[in-house]
Amino acid sequence: MPETLTPAEARRIFLHAQGLARKRPNRRVGDAQFRAYLQQQGVLQLDSVSVFARAHYMPLFSRFGPYDPDALDAYLWSSGETFEHWGHEASVMPLDLLPHLRHRMDEQGTRWRRYVQDKLERSKPGIVKHVEAAVHEAGPLSAADLSHLEDGAPGRRGGWWNLSDTKLALEYLFLTGRAAVAGRPNFQRLYDAPHRVWGEAHEQPAPPVPEAQQRLFDVALASAGIGTVADLADHFRIKKTPAKRLAASSVERGLARWVRVQGWKEPALLAADARDPGRATGAALLSPFDPACRFRDRLERMFGMEYRIEIYTPARKRRYGYYTLPFLLGDQMVGRVDLKSDRKASALVAKASWLEERPAPAAKQRTPDEVAAALAAELRTAAAWHGLDDVVVEPVGNLAPALAHAVSDTAAPTRAGTRARTGSRRTASTSASAGTRAGDRSEE
Repeated sequence: MPETLTPAEARRIFLHAQGLARKRPNRRVGDAQFRAYLQQQGVLQLDSVSVFARAHYMPLFSRFGPYDPDALDAYLWSSGETFEHWGHEASVMPLDLLPHLRHRMDEQGTRWRRYVQDKLERSKPGIVKHVEAAVHEAGPLSAADLSHLEDGAPGRRGGWWNLSDTKLALEYLFLTGRAAVAGRPNFQRLYDAPHRVWGEAHEQPAPPVPEAQQRLFDVALASAGIGTVADLADHFRIKKTPAKRLAASSVERGLARWVRVQGWKEPALLAADARDPGRATGAALLSPFDPACRFRDRLERMFGMEYRIEIYTPARKRRYGYYTLPFLLGDQMVGRVDLKSDRKASALVAKASWLEERPAPAAKQRTPDEVAAALAAELRTAAAWHGLDDVVVEPVGNLAPALAHAVSDTAAPTRAGTRARTGSRRTASTSASAGTRAGDRSEE
């Protein structure tokens, strides 16, 4: 009979593995922390939305506090220790996982070969060959650098994501491992020859697919500490059928054991080295793409939070806001806040602030004042990180009154944010007003 864990034990184990169970350490954040995060999590998801902060910046801030985002970008695309490809969506991963993703590149080649042959090559004979040759000879290059290879007007759009033909060819080469991402100035990919970007890792043979999948599953197990097969499979988007085999193998090899968690319908794998810290004391804003909350089934089952990104929902139909960030306090997701960095006003704006209507399973509901006080401190830290002077709380959401009051009572951080900024920093002030009116808001 497998042992049974309480929901609180499962949450603490998970948050400990995620590096979110304790208050942030007060230390300088640099390559050592970036490396440790990637080695533990195995994948850092990318996303283009930047209304507050791009998705790949947030997990490091959530766990380590303020740091220089330029330093993270330099590590991710210039250290020689990482590579960009499709892990969990578009992601950056440790370079030692490259051979274990080769089968994904082969799958992408099979998936898109017919399109390339029937559509792209038929309309532009030789386009893939010409683009690949240019990348190998003169990379790193952007899509704009290759616009001269277009027939007709540069920038003509069509196919896939409404991309130009040269961009389509570049993306095909990237997906199949015939071109590598050498950098992302202004978040735009620069493409280069794989041997120049990946070095010796480019020559390493790909292991058999089952072995490669097992390595990815084992990384997912270590990153979560505990989870159902579906939870762990989602980390690298492994399909259900092989995931069951991979889970059984992890048990057979002594990496995990089966347990039950009260209230969970499915059994869970508990990593052999997983640890329950006994108490969770951290507080953090989380990106919707953070590994702690991006798998929505686990988020609801473990923390009681129903979440969806509403950026594609018409403003009048949104429930919580354009791009809300879950707020973790202790071992609960206690609220969410729709944030925007207003550079012109030098303000971090909480456009809507919400207290979760129900606590995590078998947990005690946090009071609005408790949540507001912790969130106000987090917003001050986030504003300083972005080099912003003010925190503004708009009167939208059931937490807005308490948050407005808490922000007005919260002193600005004594330590300045780490973004390079000229001139002196003004004393942070707050423009906040109370109210819970959730009416329609215009788009940012």
